Amino acid sequence: MLQLQNVTKRFGTKRAVDDVSIEIERGAFVGIIGRSGAGKSTLLRMINRLGDPTDGRVLWDGVDVTSLQGRELRDWRRRCSMIFQQFNLVGRLDVLNNVLTGRLSHSSAWRSMFKLWHADDRLIAMAALEQMDIAGLAAERADNLSGGQQQRVAICRSLVQEPDIILADEPVASLDPRNAKIVMDALRRINRHFGLTVLVNIHSIDLARAYSDRLIGMAGGRIVFDGAPSELTEHAVRDLYGMEAAEVIGETEPAYAGLSEPVAA
Repeated sequence: MLQLQNVTKRFGTKRAVDDVSIEIERGAFVGIIGRSGAGKSTLLRMINRLGDPTDGRVLWDGVDVTSLQGRELRDWRRRCSMIFQQFNLVGRLDVLNNVLTGRLSHSSAWRSMFKLWHADDRLIAMAALEQMDIAGLAAERADNLSGGQQQRVAICRSLVQEPDIILADEPVASLDPRNAKIVMDALRRINRHFGLTVLVNIHSIDLARAYSDRLIGMAGGRIVFDGAPSELTEHAVRDLYGMEAAEVIGETEPAYAGLSEPVAA
């Protein structure tokens, strides 16, 4: 179980995250919604320890993540994998080697430096690419891929870390509706198939409702909604998004039509 206990993050006098307390069961798929600047990304970064809380604690299965240092912290970052909007791939490397960078914590530094990966690591990486339906792109340079393909490579890199939890920070924000659906399908498949906990910061209300078991809405650094997608009423959306609510509520339905149906790669 993931627990946040009175977590606060200050930047000067501003509280980016303000006294947040939540519990998330293992295997949940949780969408985190809210306008830009609501504190969503800061929250995920503190869970992964890319940023430290000013106050409060983050616990995983009772272990205080906020107190980890050295090797224990590196191990936590392996177990708590991050996926970003920008993909963060090495463009000149082929897809397979980009995915294999997710095995760095499982291999010696000199082996990874010279790309002398163990056969087992290569098998794990290829299996992840098969899961995402992009094994045929293993030898392609990453910078030759479409945005949707690059994000799936990033998900593969995350998956081969063998994490317990995946944090995805606006993973479809730069993608068109078709590729956004492919990426969200991939995250849900990982969640269902491997039982991994998945937390996704997401702007689209339609996608958040379609894929999440639970929605957490943030405004001004605080949690102002926490419930099932069916409980997110138009009134709750207006509370979350304020003046931006009309734009969010007015998302074009055809763009995300048929969300429950798989899209071919």
